[in-house]
Amino acid sequence: MLYNFYELQRSYLAGVGAWASVVSEFMSNPALPLGYLGAGPVVASALEVFAHAAMPRGKPAFGIAEVTVDGATWPVTEAIVLRRPYGNLLRFARDGLPDNAPKLLIAAPMSGHFATLLRGTVKRLVESCEVYITDWADAKLVPLSEGRFDLDDYIDYLVAFLEHIGPNTHMMAVCQPSVPALAATAVMSAANNPCRPLTLTMMGGPIDTREAPTSVNDVAIDNPLSWFQNHVIATVPLHYPGAGRKVYPGFLQLAGFLSMNLQTHLESHYQMFRHLVTGDGESADASKAFYEEYRSVADMTAEFYLQTIEHVFQKHSLPKGELRHRGELVDLTAIRDTALLAIEGENDDISGIGQTKAALTIATALPEEAKRYFLAPDVGHYGIFNGRRWRQVIAPVVEEWMSEHAVRKSDTHLHLVG
Repeated sequence: MLYNFYELQRSYLAGVGAWASVVSEFMSNPALPLGYLGAGPVVASALEVFAHAAMPRGKPAFGIAEVTVDGATWPVTEAIVLRRPYGNLLRFARDGLPDNAPKLLIAAPMSGHFATLLRGTVKRLVESCEVYITDWADAKLVPLSEGRFDLDDYIDYLVAFLEHIGPNTHMMAVCQPSVPALAATAVMSAANNPCRPLTLTMMGGPIDTREAPTSVNDVAIDNPLSWFQNHVIATVPLHYPGAGRKVYPGFLQLAGFLSMNLQTHLESHYQMFRHLVTGDGESADASKAFYEEYRSVADMTAEFYLQTIEHVFQKHSLPKGELRHRGELVDLTAIRDTALLAIEGENDDISGIGQTKAALTIATALPEEAKRYFLAPDVGHYGIFNGRRWRQVIAPVVEEWMSEHAVRKSDTHLHLVG
């Protein structure tokens, strides 16, 4: 019923929003007197803001056509290099990239938004790296015949993607995938997999949510797992390819994110309205672009969502050494030669300070020189991987770390001994 009610509401708002858009264009038409008289511009601007908020959204495109490096502009190519039911592996590379440029796999969050939320992350790093990213599917579009997708599968996908890219690849996990990325690194290290990552950068990830719990953590702790099963899990309606699948709907995740900072979002839309009234189309378009991405959401499979709640937020299975992958304990002491970089934002209200840094403590067999912590000043959760401070302050730290560990230290030692 929950999903069907949402679809009804979405259809209604889409119709009303379309009319609002038509009337707004009519009232702001410079060829008509309404565009200049009295409340005409005010009403037209209000209708445009409403139409934008009510507009249905699908999966955005990355749309990275080119990047500028040292004053020179280079074309960027995007390609799907591996297809899987629950997510493809995308590759981004720019022309003129040096032959020895690092290969980097970015593990995008499977937390309600599409991988395009990391467009700014990819665009900055493709300047210096051959970038790969996990392009997760919207669960409501995956037929039931493709089976389940849970935390074990997420780890398996990361392993498979790293194996496809090949040895000497770096990995970066943004937010939620820090847990499965660290687990995948441990699993591959225990198996002495030659494709285990050279470095793993974790950014704003919930490695140990007992450190500086946030309101996100409180919600997960204050309710038993059965509450989530009964209140936020829905069944995909018949008109989608994934009809009948149990999911955590993206629209619920979006509602949660919006409610966390409701005043900020209301103020942003009010500022958008003011920009439109005063004719500042550039500023209004910047706000629209942000919300185009922010309001584009995807569903998660119920099993992945519930396991994340249980093991990451309630049981803290990974930092306690109790997480299992395919029935086997994930042994973090197996990580001996993958250099770990933990990055946190000073003003992060989703992953509190210390949650990501905990990875450096629990990887007890890794030498201290292979660990680094960076606290980004004046940065919130989103600013860790997008925006000016990401481009100018944080990305150089990541690039420097990869450069310092361009060769596996254990391999170098073996070569010198031999």
